[in-house]
Amino acid sequence: MRSFDPQMPQIPQSCPSCASPLLVTQLTCTACGTGVVGKFELSPFFRLSNENLKFLEVFVRNRGNVKEMERETGESYWTIRRRLDEVITEMGIEIEEEPKPDDISTRRQEILGRLSRGEINVQEAAKLLSQLKGESS
Repeated sequence: MRSFDPQMPQIPQSCPSCASPLLVTQLTCTACGTGVVGKFELSPFFRLSNENLKFLEVFVRNRGNVKEMERETGESYWTIRRRLDEVITEMGIEIEEEPKPDDISTRRQEILGRLSRGEINVQEAAKLLSQLKGESS
């Protein structure tokens, strides 16, 4: 399986001379050298920084399972959620705003829901709840 190579040069997003957006106008076959000229739209994935591409690769490899992401990366649920929001923003995807989970009682309910679904164990839930208590102080 081919994974993202952060050493490979990335497609520039803006003109080095005037900072205007760049447009892809030519593609070349790596086998026979055939060239295709035109104006081509790039995927929003091309807008992502190397760091966010790597995060997305880990996210997909874990099939979006945040519990597995927590295990692999050592990051908390809230850090993974924030990073995913950053990826969405960087890609320019507009999503409907959902209520911010900053409300302590909402976050407490989410933790207890994760516990009841078996996504986290009692020790993890207790740790997260104590962190919430520390935030509200």
